Amino acid sequence: MESETGTKGNPWQLKTPSGTSEYTMYKAEKDGVDILVCTVGKTILHYDYRCITDLHTRLKEYGDWMELGASDEQKPAKEGTVEAWGRSTENPVGGWYGLKKGLRGRFGMYLPPLMEALGLAEVEHNPKNNRMRAI
Repeated sequence: MESETGTKGNPWQLKTPSGTSEYTMYKAEKDGVDILVCTVGKTILHYDYRCITDLHTRLKEYGDWMELGASDEQKPAKEGTVEAWGRSTENPVGGWYGLKKGLRGRFGMYLPPLMEALGLAEVEHNPKNNRMRAI
């Protein structure tokens, strides 16, 4: 059923938390594993699909607003942020949810708006330093 949102034919249409960039995401399968395909301009990123459930669980356990802290893979993530958790050896996958080497970062930029669209989280939309929390 291709009319369902979140498919390649009908991806989620999203904006970064600051509202400055538009991008799409959809669920796909690669090598027998469910992934999220995130297209930002001509750049295509992949994230492990289970990150949606895992991040929601983490936010519920945290119980408060968590800073997003989005950064590229090559830059360190600020401690205590969604970005840091998305690459931590302490998360359920034991490391990066991003699957394309060199493009594994930006977890804290692209996942929160999807979580908001799915009704799983509340996300701030300020020019900088946005946070999210579980619903």
